[in-house]
Amino acid sequence: MAKTIRLDPINLKVAIETNDNLLSGLLSQDLRIMKECGGRGMCATCHVYVTAGMESLSPLNRREQRTLEVITTHSRYSRLACQARVLDEGVVVELPAGMYVSEIEDIEELIGRRAEENILNPRDGGILVEKGKLITRSMISQLADQLQAAKIQIAKDVDE
Repeated sequence: MAKTIRLDPINLKVAIETNDNLLSGLLSQDLRIMKECGGRGMCATCHVYVTAGMESLSPLNRREQRTLEVITTHSRYSRLACQARVLDEGVVVELPAGMYVSEIEDIEELIGRRAEENILNPRDGGILVEKGKLITRSMISQLADQLQAAKIQIAKDVDE
C-alpha cells in the first residue's frame, strides 16, 4: 500500500510504496537526484533532510551512518534517500540547496556563467562552486581533481 510523502519547499506530494526507499519517489518526480554509488549508501548525492516523520522511516543502518558522518552539511535530520525506507505516513523531505555534479563535462557547460545554486561535491556534499560565483575555465582543473578523488573514494567504498 502506498504512503504519501511531501517534498518541501515545493509542497509536492509523492506516493511511495510501503517499504520502498525515498529515492524511488524522488526519482519518479524527475528531481535532480543522483545515485552516484548505485543506491548503496556510499555517496552524498541522495542526501536529504527529513523535517517531519523520521519515525515513519526505517532506522539508520551502519553504512548510512558512516556516510552521513562525512557529509559536511549533515544534521540530525539527514538521511540518505536510497537507504531510508518509507514505513508509514507523515514523512516530509527537504532537498539540500545546491546541485551535485558527477562529470566534469557537467561543469564545462557552465563556463562563463554564474552558478545559479551551489554546486556540490558528490562524495561529501561540500560546496565546489558557491551560488552566484562566476564559473571560470581555471576552476575546471581544480573541480576535475576533486571529482576524480570523489569517484575514486566511492569506488573504493563499493569494493569494501
